[in-house]
Amino acid sequence: MPTFSDLSRAAYCLRQCYYVRRDDDRAPPPEVEARRRLAFEYADRRDAADAILERLPIEPSPATYRAALDRLAARDDWDELADPSERSVRLHGKDCRGVADKLLAGDPPTPTFVSPGTPPESGVWKPQRVRAVAIAKALAWEREREIPRAIVEYPAYGVVRTVRLTTRNRAAYRRTVRHLRELDGPPPRVDDRSKCESCDYRTECGVKTHSLRSLLDATRR
Repeated sequence: MPTFSDLSRAAYCLRQCYYVRRDDDRAPPPEVEARRRLAFEYADRRDAADAILERLPIEPSPATYRAALDRLAARDDWDELADPSERSVRLHGKDCRGVADKLLAGDPPTPTFVSPGTPPESGVWKPQRVRAVAIAKALAWEREREIPRAIVEYPAYGVVRTVRLTTRNRAAYRRTVRHLRELDGPPPRVDDRSKCESCDYRTECGVKTHSLRSLLDATRR
């Protein structure tokens, strides 16, 4: 049964997911864990001094980060975001399994996924939308009730986004589950080669990538 991270990775690049599953290479690097811990420190960081914030793995300036946390504090679910009722909740759904980083109390409860990455200007990246839907559906399967939404947190930026289980998001999830079920060998390479630049498997995959410098040099020839 695929994990939530399998689904997220497959939505990003099915070929990369194949290599990761083959090598059982799922452990996140230490810097990822350091960023995720920020999601459990919101309340302590709202009034933190610049010197303290500058030592943390945040991306904005200290002042911008504090302002972002102040905006989070205005949310109705702030108390639960800052001090969730349940943490690291293991879920086993019909199609997938994994961990919800937080489970916010409510009727119904709301699961969250903590991302170490950068948020888009609005909304949530597609791989994270698929993962959020997977978490919500697994929780719904366990609790035998509808879970209409999940939350994606970007704690390095103090940003929280909601993913609703719309028809479009459910369809993207089902499509990704189907692709994983049919995966029995290396799938075709992706057309969007920008995804390959930071991929640890690009050499094994055989994709030719080019640095910005090489591309600029080529235009001068």
